[in-house]
Amino acid sequence: MQIPHVPVLYDEILNTFKNINNSYIIDCTTGFGGHSFGLLSLNKTIKMICNDQDKEALEFSKLRLKEFKSRIIFKQGNFKNLLEDYKQYDIKGIFADIGVSSLQLDKTKRGFGFTGETLDMRMNQNQDLDANIVVNTYSQNNLEKIFKNYGEVREYKKVASLIVANRPFTSSKQLASLILKNMYKSKLHPATLPFQAIRIEVNDELGVLDKLFKSIEELKPKNCLIAIISFHSLEDKIVKNYFKKWTQSCICPIIVYKCECGNNNALGKLVTKKPIIPTVKEIKTNIRSRSSKLRIFKFD
Repeated sequence: MQIPHVPVLYDEILNTFKNINNSYIIDCTTGFGGHSFGLLSLNKTIKMICNDQDKEALEFSKLRLKEFKSRIIFKQGNFKNLLEDYKQYDIKGIFADIGVSSLQLDKTKRGFGFTGETLDMRMNQNQDLDANIVVNTYSQNNLEKIFKNYGEVREYKKVASLIVANRPFTSSKQLASLILKNMYKSKLHPATLPFQAIRIEVNDELGVLDKLFKSIEELKPKNCLIAIISFHSLEDKIVKNYFKKWTQSCICPIIVYKCECGNNNALGKLVTKKPIIPTVKEIKTNIRSRSSKLRIFKFD
């Protein structure tokens, strides 16, 4: 079986969960099963809940992981509601790789990459909102907000104006070509951040990540490791802020002079004071890992 995706920070994820036994680990973003395959191979006692909203990816993983099927529950859907369905299980590990998979980027019909034949970018292909709607129907003002807030695009007004003036677009390739011709050239393809912004809007990626953390906070799984791999600063900020919040012992408002909350509200501890990043060797063998960051938290 040809594997269409190389999992990032693979050894680091395996090391994170190596001491979990006889319990469940939730893979929120199974993708093509790379991390799950490694974990199931490493430890014969663990069981996994493998979730993904991309039907194509999940069907692939069912085939790839068939030798472990007695230890896996497969679930298709958005991970924002995932924990609600399995809160009665003995969960000792939760992880998510928030990045776009190589197959999604490389398969031109999905429209994620610069050579895409369509304007799609949906991770869940059953949803209505796609990149075509965003690019061809959003107002210039809304496009500016997306590029500024979700892509941190410096010339967000210029990109939005270019799109509105040259609509309609029928493919990601056509859109990327226009941006390449008209925007400042650097080491980074000038369409990278605008494409990121469109993809985040289409899939509500930041909102979904926030909902995942809220559901974890509500569950407060005992002795559970939370490991999140992010790929850009907007995602990493959400992860960092929630982990920081969960370590706070005092939760009194700033205006309170003396602690009144009991000063014992920390939910656990940070395992990683600084994010784990890929080694030079990994980046050389998988360039798409270069911006990845892994942060880990453990509940008491």
